[in-house]
Amino acid sequence: MGKYENEHQLTSPNSKRALERMRAICSRLPETEEKIDGFGHTAFQVRGKSFVLMGENHEDGTCNVSLKASKTTQEILLQQEGTAFFKTPYIGQHGWVSVRAEEATPWEEVASVALEGYCLAAPKRLAAQVQSSAR
Repeated sequence: MGKYENEHQLTSPNSKRALERMRAICSRLPETEEKIDGFGHTAFQVRGKSFVLMGENHEDGTCNVSLKASKTTQEILLQQEGTAFFKTPYIGQHGWVSVRAEEATPWEEVASVALEGYCLAAPKRLAAQVQSSAR
């Protein structure tokens, strides 16, 4: 994992809890780095390609976690009744989904989508390594 020198981008207690959860999920994935992207989002990347983006609404302290996903996964998540997921603004057409980070967030499902996003972003060798260890 990369250094966390820009942690101040996510400042609310809720955002900090969500960041710690995402660090725990992403730290198990090889060559993952945490960076602040050009838009001020906390990004988890593999070889410079983002697979998780986190942003905070500084007015109310809410935090959204956006996840790279296949379009099929995105469609399944969005069609679930009572889903917490929504199409990510601006990049949703590429399969990205988002979820508001709060107590009721389905973190196991978030972890599963983050794993898929990692495998989509990672070089084939790293993706194969992660997929074989997940079995």
